[in-house]
Amino acid sequence: MTSPSTTEDLLRELAPQVLAALLRRYGYGQFYLCEDATQEALLAAAVQWPADGQPGNPRGWLVTVATRKLLDQVRSEQSRRQREERIAVATPQSELLAAAPDADAPPSTDDSLILLFGCCHPAISTPSQIALTLRAIGGLSTAQIAAAFGVPEATMAQRISRAKQALHQEDLALPTGVRDRLAPVLHVLYLIFSEGYTPSDGDAVTVPALSDEAIRLNRWLRRLLPDEPEVAGLLALMLLTDARRPARTAEDGVSLVPLAEQDRSRWDRAKIDEGTALITATLAQGSTGPYQLQAAIAAVYDEAETMDDTDWPQILGLYDLLELAAPSPFTTLNRAVAAGLVHGPRAGLDLLDTLQQDKRVAKHHRLFAARAHLLELAGEPAEAAKAYAQAARLSTSTPERRYLATQAKRLSSGVEPMPL
Repeated sequence: MTSPSTTEDLLRELAPQVLAALLRRYGYGQFYLCEDATQEALLAAAVQWPADGQPGNPRGWLVTVATRKLLDQVRSEQSRRQREERIAVATPQSELLAAAPDADAPPSTDDSLILLFGCCHPAISTPSQIALTLRAIGGLSTAQIAAAFGVPEATMAQRISRAKQALHQEDLALPTGVRDRLAPVLHVLYLIFSEGYTPSDGDAVTVPALSDEAIRLNRWLRRLLPDEPEVAGLLALMLLTDARRPARTAEDGVSLVPLAEQDRSRWDRAKIDEGTALITATLAQGSTGPYQLQAAIAAVYDEAETMDDTDWPQILGLYDLLELAAPSPFTTLNRAVAAGLVHGPRAGLDLLDTLQQDKRVAKHHRLFAARAHLLELAGEPAEAAKAYAQAARLSTSTPERRYLATQAKRLSSGVEPMPL
């Protein structure tokens, strides 16, 4: 008998392979029907396999069942009125009744890439890209995705439905050069990881399920594109960042612990070693991109035994390169903090002043939190307290808001500044 946990892991691994097989057979224009059929097959397996045992060819079993589910949808009276024109008219009946895709054929790298790139198609919004990627590639249920993002299941279902409908009219074929559409795919994986590591709103300090899924999908993408340095760079960045997760939460499970106060003995050394080795090897290949630079910065943080041991000049130099490679207000913000620790807090504050008119960050809590930190280092506790209070008001994350408000109260009460 197969254990439920083992079954779940296997199904998540096989989900994109099964969907890709159906899409290859019935056409990428039938994404909606093929994805529904795949999900029904996965549900059937989740029920049957733990009780009856895993079949000898799990992928073949799923492809066969998914194909039957798909044809059942086409033949049913209820589906016919809504979907006949989508698939039955476009595909001769003889083909609809043909044998299922070759269940024994190995999964195609091209099919897998088309599926992943299709989920991140520019025709759909970024939130929909994220949701569809987690559903079609990650094999997560709508309920699981909704829970991870803290939204009602009905809302997430509508988001996924709209995304699938939008893809119905799109050409999902890979562009001539994979790199032409690799950036949005990596961006989606980065956003999934970030939302798991530092949720943008809600009560959770961290949502491990999302970050774990982003790492898993990134590993999968690297197997498909082993020679793409930015794919490796993003994976290294995720590993080096996620290694600090165990120390980000206090013993109460709800309080945020900033980097300067974390117990570094709780960091995951295996992930640090893997991420460091990966980024070291990738940087040696040349053609350095933004994710590789961010991973290099994360490696410098992780190598330091204490906050005081951190090589801030090296971090500042890497942020200088990152701002040239991929300028953004948040890069400037992080660079300002590093500059303040290398050249003095006033240098960092001057850099932050350049962001005051940038609408992308002018009212973001991170800008005020960075200003508060540098003002405290500059010996201006009253102004720092005001900035912390403003950051707390702007934050939508309960743990961050609580932490920032605590810092504002601490400085207002005249307590000694916290050490770096």
